[in-house]
Amino acid sequence: MRSIKKTDVPEPDTSQIQEMSRRRILVGGAVMVAGMSLPPAASALSSVFRSDSTNIKGKSMSHHLDSPIARQDVRLDITDLYVFRGETGTAFVINVCHSIAKPPIPGYHPEGMYEFKVDLNGDAVEEVTYRLTFEERDAQGKQKYTIRRISGKDAVDPHAAGTVEAQGVTDETITAPSGLRAWAGHAGDPFWIEPDVLHAVGHAFEDGTKVDLTGWNPSKAHNLFAGQTVYAIVLEVPDTELLADAGNNRKIGVWAVATLATDAGGWRSINRVGLPMMPPLFAQYDEDFGNRLNAGHPSEDFATYGAHVTKSIGAVVAAYGTAEDPHAYAEKIAHRMFPNMLPYTVGTQASLGFVEWNGRSLTDNAPNVMFSTAANTPIQLGIGKESVTSKPRKTFPYVPIAV
Repeated sequence: MRSIKKTDVPEPDTSQIQEMSRRRILVGGAVMVAGMSLPPAASALSSVFRSDSTNIKGKSMSHHLDSPIARQDVRLDITDLYVFRGETGTAFVINVCHSIAKPPIPGYHPEGMYEFKVDLNGDAVEEVTYRLTFEERDAQGKQKYTIRRISGKDAVDPHAAGTVEAQGVTDETITAPSGLRAWAGHAGDPFWIEPDVLHAVGHAFEDGTKVDLTGWNPSKAHNLFAGQTVYAIVLEVPDTELLADAGNNRKIGVWAVATLATDAGGWRSINRVGLPMMPPLFAQYDEDFGNRLNAGHPSEDFATYGAHVTKSIGAVVAAYGTAEDPHAYAEKIAHRMFPNMLPYTVGTQASLGFVEWNGRSLTDNAPNVMFSTAANTPIQLGIGKESVTSKPRKTFPYVPIAV
């Protein structure tokens, strides 16, 4: 793969590049994976927007990993996690390798692992891990992959072999003897965000102010990611596989992790995703905190990040004057956000809303809910699911068709 020089890259839409960095990285996103360097195309573009005052304070983006490829590869970037009721069981979905980063090698990393982690007893430790590993792309761009299920104490061990549930190839549905269904392939991005609102929210939670939307015209709001694509991984797990150990309340906690093999024979965590919009809220202008959010384990989250998030929320709520005790409100929300897992009651309709956080459907307005909850005041985007170009499907594999 040849290096892309700045002259090789057409004049970019800097608003798109900036927003990609904020949504996915600052979250550990598609332009930078867990704080790693940009892929060649995006790296060439990065010089265009780093000088902008709205970028991450001019800091360089780097991360010490064993492989130079890892520092450049967006195939390990988990952009979103969804958990919802499927046709035959509980559906788990992650999206990676976003098209806005113009990945030089699309698809899934053959030296990585993609894992869905499931806490079944409320201790913020996984009792079940569903692990997917992919082979290299063939001449037609297809990738063979294997799904393993690791349970019990071994679920936390990246070296545990577990049992093979199924094997298949991308863009084809596979069904395991257990009833598990899987699909991995190119798909439309169901996520939407309004860039001006995103900018303003990031500034507010960094600076401890109200969300300043002065001059913003909601009638001109647009979805930055309309028409973009991702590579999705979809698992539909029979409820019985989860309910055997989930208890009478049927509640589970879910997060996803992308890891990369190291030269020393271990595994390095690259991305960790639970609740949506966490880095866009708290790390748009704090590169170090964005990197740290991708590391660690849910069981340690509040002890590690609780004070930082409480302070950030408390300052914004104080600016709005919407709570008599902003710190107390902020602490309650921080406890709700950590451990950073997506809670879900097996067998129910998913809804990430104001009443409850119960999984996340492909059409939930996650930015509106998370921004407004953290600010303790309504934060509107001016757009909704109608702004998504390719709509989610009602039937398996549910994700939008790539167009």
